[in-house]
Amino acid sequence: MSAHETDDTAAASRTGAVSPGEQPVGIDTLLEQTRATYARVEAQEAYEAARAGDALLVDIRYAALRERDGLIPGALVVERNELEWRLDPQGSHRAPEATGHDLRVIVICNEGYASSLAAASLHRLGLHRATDLTGGFQAWRAAGLPVTG
Repeated sequence: MSAHETDDTAAASRTGAVSPGEQPVGIDTLLEQTRATYARVEAQEAYEAARAGDALLVDIRYAALRERDGLIPGALVVERNELEWRLDPQGSHRAPEATGHDLRVIVICNEGYASSLAAASLHRLGLHRATDLTGGFQAWRAAGLPVTG
């Protein structure tokens, strides 16, 4: 193996990219592997944690879904493409709620798929308590939890 190949392999490992010669995985496998690295939460647990001040709910759904289905009261709305910039406690564009790496963040998308990948990305930023809501906003609403709008 050449020094260049070793550098490529190390870079792939750091970024989560596929190393040269490594077989890519499908999205279902990627989700399974990602979700195995942390404990996801159910709607009622997320609700109780937010009410107790023990977690920050972060809604990453795009505007059309929020307009169609409503909002979770008290959730921080951050579009998915801005998530890392807004929640990085060291970032220059962080939200005031991004108070530190120990912050428990519960990411919420529409059905609980994109939020899993988003939570994993937050882990890479050092937010080791980041997780996501199993079933997303739809599970929240189905559980009869508060929604506005």
